[in-house]
Formats: sequence, structure tokens, C-alpha cells
Amino acid sequence: QVHLVESGGGLVQAGGSLRLSCAASGNTLKISDMGWYRQGPGKQRELVAVITSGGITNYADSVKGRFTISRDNAKNTVYLQMNTLQPEDTAVYYCNAKIRIIATIFEYWGQGTQVTVSS
Repeated sequence: QVHLVESGGGLVQAGGSLRLSCAASGNTLKISDMGWYRQGPGKQRELVAVITSGGITNYADSVKGRFTISRDNAKNTVYLQMNTLQPEDTAVYYCNAKIRIIATIFEYWGQGTQVTVSS
């Protein structure tokens, strides 16, 4: 079992920055990928960025060049630095962690943190 707690959301004006953090606890040794997803009003949850245990990253096209995902394995924490925020980035941001055991993937989610970008 893995428990994820996000922090760092809030209200920011367009063009501003926020940094989200997600701390993992529990069975953290087996975590492989960690990532951030978001769900805007009336929209489906979508991938924002993901980082492997080895540091390989992948981003949604809409955030490339503006957002940076990073990971501190010693602290079991993943970060999302969000720059040049736009109103369309407004969403609840969820932390995700995956544990791979042979052919089975177990997924864990945080409770979400609200990010609101005003125009």
C-alpha cells in the first residue's frame, strides 16, 4: 500500500508559477513511475507529466516547455514546477504512483490539489 499526499496548489494569476509536491509513504521501495494528472471542469482526467525511477520524463504536449517534473527518491517525493500558467491549466491536480509486480501494475492516487489560474 502507498499513501500519497499533495500540496502546493492555490490561486495564481496568468503568467505566474506554482510548485506542487507529492510525498509518498508506505511501500515506497517498490514504486516505479510517479506522475501528475489533472482534471479540469467538465473534462476527463489527463496525464500532465510522468517520471520513472531512473529519471526519464514524459510530458503532455500542452505543458511542454512550461512544466517540469522532478523526483527525490531519498525523500519519496515528486514535484511539479509549473511556470507561465494559463487559465486552461485550472484543474484539480492528482499525484499518481505505480508499482509493477511482474505483469501487474498497481496504481495509487493522492486526494488532489486545486490549481486555479485567473486571467
